[in-house]
Amino acid sequence: MYLKSLELSGFKSFAKKAGLKFTTPITGIVGPNGSGKSNTAEAFRFVLGEQSIKSLRGKRGEDMIWNGGGDGPSGTGRANRASVKLTFDNTGKLFPTLDFDEITLERVVNRDNSNEYLLNGSQVRLKDIVELLAAAHIGSTGHQIISQGEADRILAASMSERRAMIEDALGLKIYQWKKLESLRKLEKTEENMKQVESLRREIAPHLKFLKKQVEKVEKAEELRRELILQYKEYFAREESYLKITKSDLVRKLEDPKREMETLDLELNAAKKSLVDSNISNEKSAKVISLEEKLREIRSVKDTIMRELGRIEGEISANKRVIEKEEERQKKEEFQTVYLKDVEEVIVRIEKLESIADVKSLFSEVVKTLKSFVAGHRITTDSTLIGEAKKDIEQLLSKKNGLESNSVKNANEEIQVLKECQELKEEAEKGKDANRQAERDIFRIIGRQNELRGTISSLNIQFEEVRRREEMFKHELGEAGVIAGREAVSYADFQFGSAHPENGSRSIQEELLKKIERNKIRLEDAGGSGGSEVMREFKETEERDAFLAREILDLEKAKEELRRLIVELDGRIDYEFKSGILKINAEFQKYFTLMFGGGRAELVVVKEVKRKKRDDIDDLNGLLGADDSTMSNPNDSGEADDSNGPEGLEVNISLPRKKVKGLMMLSGGERALTSIALLFAVSQVNPPPFIILDETDAALDEANSKKYGDMIENLSKHSQLILITHNRETMSRAGVLYGVTMGSDGASKLLSLAFDEAVAVAK
Repeated sequence: MYLKSLELSGFKSFAKKAGLKFTTPITGIVGPNGSGKSNTAEAFRFVLGEQSIKSLRGKRGEDMIWNGGGDGPSGTGRANRASVKLTFDNTGKLFPTLDFDEITLERVVNRDNSNEYLLNGSQVRLKDIVELLAAAHIGSTGHQIISQGEADRILAASMSERRAMIEDALGLKIYQWKKLESLRKLEKTEENMKQVESLRREIAPHLKFLKKQVEKVEKAEELRRELILQYKEYFAREESYLKITKSDLVRKLEDPKREMETLDLELNAAKKSLVDSNISNEKSAKVISLEEKLREIRSVKDTIMRELGRIEGEISANKRVIEKEEERQKKEEFQTVYLKDVEEVIVRIEKLESIADVKSLFSEVVKTLKSFVAGHRITTDSTLIGEAKKDIEQLLSKKNGLESNSVKNANEEIQVLKECQELKEEAEKGKDANRQAERDIFRIIGRQNELRGTISSLNIQFEEVRRREEMFKHELGEAGVIAGREAVSYADFQFGSAHPENGSRSIQEELLKKIERNKIRLEDAGGSGGSEVMREFKETEERDAFLAREILDLEKAKEELRRLIVELDGRIDYEFKSGILKINAEFQKYFTLMFGGGRAELVVVKEVKRKKRDDIDDLNGLLGADDSTMSNPNDSGEADDSNGPEGLEVNISLPRKKVKGLMMLSGGERALTSIALLFAVSQVNPPPFIILDETDAALDEANSKKYGDMIENLSKHSQLILITHNRETMSRAGVLYGVTMGSDGASKLLSLAFDEAVAVAK
């Protein structure tokens, strides 16, 4: 026996705590009309999750609570809550999912109509109670609880309602519940798919844009890698060339400088000879004076030549700046708009505020902006170019001045050299020692002049090398900014056959041209911000791929749910139809027992739908779901003449009468037929317990005996609680509970053992 006890507190007419213990297969509840004995049957419905207050003979939840009764000191005040507690023995695993030997279900309703559901003292949801009871074959349609006046409810029900009762009795509710959950999940999955597809559509244009940007970035990166290789080769060659050239110049300068030092010593000795001589004359003094003057002229000449070399380098650098800027500004996307020009156009627009007409104002603003853009389109006039040209003009002016001084200096040198030549010729005619010293001085001066020319030429080359070194450093910095640090890490570059030691500058010049072209192409391709674009593209692409995988997963889940629903439909249909065959066998047996013959059966037929309801609505009705957890808002309420789902029709034929169909049965015959069908259903898939509330009220004495025999047979499979006035029925009970009502209107329980019950019944 699975049912152990029922405890009521404040429920309907049970003002105080009352309890029933179920220790025998058949328990009887008796009492006079109005004593509240049927409230015990309703207590079962209540605690098992019944949501229809009407079926509990009330209008709202508050009607389930004891409302007080009686006057004076003996009266009982109203209760604030009603509770019903039902206890099961779970040692036989009636509830296989719970690992307890005793299971207690409790439902509490408060004055504010709020409900609480407790399982072994822990609060749970109604959904949890429904699932738990479904697993134990205790359904919400109440096929195992037949209340007063509802004996023929299964006959009066519509075909679809009758089918729901039979499915519940056959234990198919668990499959219906799974189907309902699958339908809900399917609907949710389809909603999720729509949301995911919507998200993919939203990011698709941005992803497409980013893909184009990434292609630009990749192109720019390819150009940058090519530029890095070119820079490495250029810098490696240039550094090697500068080192070799500088070393060569140093080597070439060694001999002239050494000879100049020797000539200086010889010149000083010759000058000393003239100075120390007592026979020094005017010519000797003049020779020394001319030598000093020539030295000064050549010193000035060297200074001028070095300055001219520096100026030439600066002019060349400024020309390169102008060429680069002009090439850059030929492309509109690199047009530079200066802040001063922008401020001017803003002032011009602000002056238009006096125009009252909005359309005219808009037209003038557009015209002003167009004029501003047109004035700055494809122009090579920029501050950078202007400053470079100005610097070139200043350098050229300075160069012209230096060249003028250089010519003047050269003329002076020529004049001095002429005088020196004249003195030299005179010295050649002389035979004395002074003349020899003078000839040495003129010889030394001539040789020094040649050496100074060579040294000056080499120094100019040195200046050129130094200028190239400065340009080299500048290009290193520029390369680091444009192509990154890798471009200036050229130490590991391996030269090919064309090594810079061969002295050819054609390779370097060609490399420099390629570098300049690639720099412009890199700027055109957008060489900056690539890492941010790549990161954003990668993140967006990963999100799109994730959403695509989500759609595939949802599609698989959708197919799985559809397959599960089809399988559940097939399982329900098979179990239902096979169950009908078994029920019909028992129905025929009980019907024959009741009527002494005849024929009775359940027939599966198609029912015409009167209202268009979806599957979830139908299942909510089947499962007795409450509005808060299982309602479906999609009921269209439209008429539909198409064939609906299969229902159940009851076909009967009484013996010795030409009576066919339920409509022609008398009240007693309907009661007997209902009892036969209910017992047949209970025999096929026996529930843990059955509650019968005065189902025998319409039976005569002969049929009461048959009813009693059927009850005893049924008690072998299910625990029975009988609410009855019938003495024959009372005699079959193991324990009788009597329900009485005092002056305060509250119901009270009295128990009577089996032996005493037999005596009372007889």
